[in-house]
This record gives sequence, C-alpha cells and structure tokens, in this order.
Amino acid sequence: MPDVRTSLIDSFGRHVSYLRVSVTDRCDFRCVYCMAEDMTFLPRKDLLSLEELDRVCTAFVGKGVRKLRLTGGEPLVRKGIMTLVESLGRHLRSGALEELTLTTNGSQLAIYAGDLAAHGVRRINVSVDTLDEAKFRQITRWGDLAKVKEGIRAAQQAGLHVKINAVALKGVNDAEIPEMIRWVHGQGMDLTLIETMPLGDIDGDRTDQYLPLSVLRANLMDRFTLEHIPYKTGGPARYSLVKETGGRLGYITPMTHNFCESCNRVRLTCTGTLYMCLGQEDAADLRAPLRASEGNDLLNAAIDEAISRKPKGHDFVIDRRRDKPAVARHMSVTGG
Repeated sequence: MPDVRTSLIDSFGRHVSYLRVSVTDRCDFRCVYCMAEDMTFLPRKDLLSLEELDRVCTAFVGKGVRKLRLTGGEPLVRKGIMTLVESLGRHLRSGALEELTLTTNGSQLAIYAGDLAAHGVRRINVSVDTLDEAKFRQITRWGDLAKVKEGIRAAQQAGLHVKINAVALKGVNDAEIPEMIRWVHGQGMDLTLIETMPLGDIDGDRTDQYLPLSVLRANLMDRFTLEHIPYKTGGPARYSLVKETGGRLGYITPMTHNFCESCNRVRLTCTGTLYMCLGQEDAADLRAPLRASEGNDLLNAAIDEAISRKPKGHDFVIDRRRDKPAVARHMSVTGG
C-alpha cells in the first residue's frame, strides 16, 4: 500500500489509485454512440508527446496510483505507442504499479498482442457490441468483426486475459445479449455490459438507444441463474456469476445506479487535461505545469489541487426534453 502521506485523497476521503490515460482522440472506428461519422480530431501539436505522457503517469504513480489504463480513441493507433507501454512497464517491475492495462476496439491486436504481453500487460478490455457482422459494421461504421476476433485470439494466445465490453443498445443488440454471454464465456472471457452515456454530440438520439441494465438483467434472469459475487477489477463494474456458463457478467450502470461513492478514478486526456469526473466539465490543465519546468514540483502541485476538486458525483441524465448531451465532449476525448 502507498504511504498515506503521499496518497491522493479527495475532499470526500476517497483514495485516487486509478488513472485512465487517453493517449489519442483518434480511432479507426466511428461507433454510433461514441463519435459522429465526420469527426474533427485534435491537431497533433496539441497532444502530449509519449515522453510527456510517461512523465505525467510516473508522477501519478509516485503519488500512489496503482493502476494505469491506456485508452483512446483507439490507443493502438497512436504512432509509437509500444514505446510508452514498454517504458511504463518499469513501474510494474519495481512494484510501484500493480497493473498496466488497455481498452481497445481490437482492430490492431493481432499486431500488438505479443508486445503488450512482453511489456507486462496481463489483462485487456475489448469493445464488441454485437456478433452479427453486418450489425457490427453498422454500429462501428468502419469496423471488421472478423479482424477483431482475430485480434482477440492473438491476445489470448499471447497469454492476455480478455474482457469483452458491450454497450447495451435498445432495439440494436439487446436481443442478442444471451448469445453474447454464451460466446464470451465459451471463449474463456468475461463480459461487461455498459449503459450508454450522454457524452458528446453524435448523429442520433440516445433516448431511443438507452436501455437500463436493471431491465436487461431482469430479462436475463428468465434464461440464466445470476448470482452476485464480490469480484472487483478496480473499476466500477459489479459482477454476477452466470451459473449455466460458469462465467462472470459485469454491469456498469452510470445512469441507473451510479458508483460515485466509491470512485477511485481520474482521467487524463491526450492534451494533458485532467478530468476528475467523467460526468462533469470541471478539469485541470496539467500540460502547462508539465512544460513550465524540467522538475515536477509544479506538476505535483497541480495534481494535488485538482484532486482536491474531485466532485462527489456526476450529473448524467438522459432526458427527451433536452436536445443536448449532458457533457459536450465526446467519449473519445476523455477516454473510455
């Protein structure tokens, strides 16, 4: 355990031990609940270099962060990303970091799975919302399900534990969740279901897509025996054991049952902006203090000040009376 004197503790007594880092806002998919099809991405000059990302992550590790997750956009499309993964792996070897992990759409996994494992990554999340190839193309706009499945196989062959994430979308993939459970568990993986969140302007109406997981879980109980288990991975998911398959089923429910009281996470964007809450606009600029000095005194002070402003909870709402997202930025900007 990190020294409590150097730990990041917010004003509500929560230890911040988990940093999610978006290494790029770019992606080779355009998932309908995440991005508009015609996205304008950040100019490259605004992005932190890989060396700067390493420096910020290292500062957080020095302050007691025990888990780092690399996200995007799609993290594996960032040029040179394996040099960052390799460099961060030194904190695993020293014991300062418990876990270095990744959330990916799987499109590049066949290329990078072996390198990820070699640099100390042991577990990854892969986003797959449907097993229907045509529907997969429709949801992702540009994705190829066969290529993603090839990447998942490569990850498993490299020794990585794979968890599948699926956003539950009413009228889109809700009817095939039982099939997904059987497929995922049959491949020796876990499945986590996620409620769609009101982040960013997209080409569509989230009120038509929104499916409370409480409703979906009740429907699943007609087919499966779901037993609550205390399993945790460090994130917000709550888990059940599916007795018929022997696999784990997770639920992330920011809309129907928020998890703010136990939140241990903050999110760093690829531009060096730190969001203390996914569902709030308040943020701290870490790029300016990072670049103002070769030492870390200014950076450390900025991190401490930001954590002191971490809010009690988020304000997500999906409301037909509102024609705007609860938070204007896209999920790809903050990181999944």
